[in-house]
Amino acid sequence: MTHPHFSIAIVDSNMLAAIGMQQILADIMPIAEVRVFASFEQLETLQDTPFVHYFVSSRIFFEHAAFFREPSRRVIVLVNGDLQIAGVPTLNVCQEETALVRSILELHQRGHGAHGGMPHHHGAMSPHYHSSDSVPPHVAVAPPASRQELSAREVEVAILLAQGYINKEVADRLNISTTTVITHRTHIMEKLRARSLADIIIYVVMNGLLDVGEI
Repeated sequence: MTHPHFSIAIVDSNMLAAIGMQQILADIMPIAEVRVFASFEQLETLQDTPFVHYFVSSRIFFEHAAFFREPSRRVIVLVNGDLQIAGVPTLNVCQEETALVRSILELHQRGHGAHGGMPHHHGAMSPHYHSSDSVPPHVAVAPPASRQELSAREVEVAILLAQGYINKEVADRLNISTTTVITHRTHIMEKLRARSLADIIIYVVMNGLLDVGEI
């Protein structure tokens, strides 16, 4: 069983949005414990917990700016639209799911900073790959117990789907039938336990098969 290596806090009174964010972050960083708090007061009860990141609604951030602007705290403010806050990274939560995942992955790829990106994780990945000349020699997913390995062809299909190609376009590029693409897509969703295309995008980016800019 894989135990969490670090903790992340989401502080937002919109619990539905917070739970959705929790699931996305858990998919991106499966070795993290992602905690949800509906208020700053709830968060205060666990002040001794060493959260490596805080995802905080803009209202709660400004109400408790002295706390969240402490240099030791890495904060990402959840905003509705393109609001920018000096010295603090923001995340527009008013996006459709794939765009939101892309934004989070961009923050993740920036790595550590003064108030910057999200922590990278190492050592919790295990290889899941069948050899192919068209894809990298190793593909990893985590936690290993929750997902099955993809075949080389399924990896190729996953990459194209993450790039936004529809089933027929994937079929044309791989010189296979649309029915075969649909079958591969079904197997990919089942093996990754994916709920949507966003989960396939996470898999592809987090395994180094595509850069966020290529999606």
